[in-house]
Amino acid sequence: MTSAGSPATSSPPASPADTLSGDLTVYAAASLKTAFDELASAFEAQHPHVRVLPVVYDGSSTLATQLVEGAPADVYASADEANMATVTDAGLAGDPKLFATNTLVIVTPEGNPAGVAGLADLADEAVSVVVCAPEVPCGAASRTLLSNAGVTVKPASSEQNVTAVLSKVAAGEADAGLVYATDVRGRSDVEAIVPEGADRVVNRYPIVAMKDAANPAVAAAFTAFVVGPHGQAALRELGFGAP
Repeated sequence: MTSAGSPATSSPPASPADTLSGDLTVYAAASLKTAFDELASAFEAQHPHVRVLPVVYDGSSTLATQLVEGAPADVYASADEANMATVTDAGLAGDPKLFATNTLVIVTPEGNPAGVAGLADLADEAVSVVVCAPEVPCGAASRTLLSNAGVTVKPASSEQNVTAVLSKVAAGEADAGLVYATDVRGRSDVEAIVPEGADRVVNRYPIVAMKDAANPAVAAAFTAFVVGPHGQAALRELGFGAP
């Protein structure tokens, strides 16, 4: 978390003429939890008559499926453009805007008991590895990263979001996993290794207001807030790259 008074946590004062009000429902990729929890609080501080309901976090593919099936969301933020396309191609949203980027790291339990040093070590069948499922953005990126390195991995499990991968590794249920660089910031229960080629596999995060948003004005304002100066400062503080 950022310190008090930093660009990521301080908010502009609410305007006396602010007319936004009502509830806002946001669906966001699991890797955005820390960032969007902070941004939701800052947005509420700027718009005191708005209440951001608890953000729904999960794998981007799971959220996209739920939205296509009719889940009532005002805003969708995905960890990749492919799952966003599932929503926009269904005619549920307009033009998304990119707001952040992320790359992968190898994560191990504290102390790295298996002695993992790089991607090649993940091919060792004696090393228990967990990854995201292929349809999830972190899973698709993991496959690309491993393929680029010529490494074949037989994962012990494939998880539906990056939070599940990190949780298993942190609990010592696996020797290693692949998660986003932002997921390990500030954590003392895991160790991170930046693998060779990680900078060439970049996830781009888009956000969009849904066409059937129950509160379209607030949905548009929150989307603008995320892509605007305050949102960008907060995301940089948390390790996300520029869009």
